[in-house]
Amino acid sequence: MTTPVPTARDRRRWAQYLVNERAEARVYRQLATRREGEEREILLALADAEGRHESHWLDLLGGEPGRLPRPDLGTRLLGWMATRFGSIFVLALAQNAEGRSPYGDEPFAPAVMAADEKIHREVVRELAARGRRRLSGTFRAAVFGANDGLVSNLALVLGIGATGVAPQFVLFSGVAGLLAGALSMGAGEFVSVRSQRELLEATEPSDYADEALPHLDLDANELALVYRARGMAEADALVQARRTLAVVQSPGQPVTGPIVVATASSHDVVGSAWGAALSSFLFFASGAIIPVLPWLLGLSGLSAVVLALALVGIALLSTGAMVGLLSGAPPFRRALRQLLIGFGAAAVTYLLGLLFGVSAG
Repeated sequence: MTTPVPTARDRRRWAQYLVNERAEARVYRQLATRREGEEREILLALADAEGRHESHWLDLLGGEPGRLPRPDLGTRLLGWMATRFGSIFVLALAQNAEGRSPYGDEPFAPAVMAADEKIHREVVRELAARGRRRLSGTFRAAVFGANDGLVSNLALVLGIGATGVAPQFVLFSGVAGLLAGALSMGAGEFVSVRSQRELLEATEPSDYADEALPHLDLDANELALVYRARGMAEADALVQARRTLAVVQSPGQPVTGPIVVATASSHDVVGSAWGAALSSFLFFASGAIIPVLPWLLGLSGLSAVVLALALVGIALLSTGAMVGLLSGAPPFRRALRQLLIGFGAAAVTYLLGLLFGVSAG
């Protein structure tokens, strides 16, 4: 396959690739300054790889051009966020950027560069996944609580308002819905987390039978059944049991700790019941206050409804876009989905309020 003769348009495209590669390398180096150990080394290696790609375009251009374009909008956004926001947001954007690499269709890009970009996407996805796992519990509670407050209270005030009652009654209903929903969310989260912690405690090894270990029959060795019950294979359980008994039945050897080695406690992953309850209360309340704001400001009728819809729409789009961004999916699609679901639920409630108001009248 013959290499096409480059044109002026090709050279402009190479220059754009050049500045984009440089900007991406700066992003990875910036992120590396906030990390240590293995993650830092991986980010620096990605920056070095972008430097190799940069050299390819410099060679084609015959050296540093006199004038260079600005990096494209997405790359500039990455650079701006890298200095201001947490790395998980930047890595999520970088994952999308690596996945949109044009090198697969670029006749002047060698196959190895296109392959590099695909691998880079997987590397960045794995780095972002670490942050997603650390953030998932809190973020789930935040999005669920805020979104529930937005949709449920918007549906409530629209449904009540559609019956034709006075604005003061709509305001009272909205505030009551905020408090009732936030308290319900907080109480539910408290019970859920506390119950999960109690279940985890019940699954952890205990020292109940430790005092009996010195008196067990070494040949019968029923201790192996304990290890088998914990999931070990029969042969491995028998070896482990003999080793344990050989230690605890030695003269002067004290019995220390539970007979089955416990895994790391899951309590830190579950979190605090009070912390979960408080965060759920606040997240729900922060979402539920938004639909009530127009009536708090003294508006009523159509103007209050329009402003409530606009405010809630912006909030729904924002939470949906954030979910999409952090999950590595297209933010616009997730934002639109969140908006349609929220407004759909509110529309059903509003229509029911209209029907109820007509029938009551």
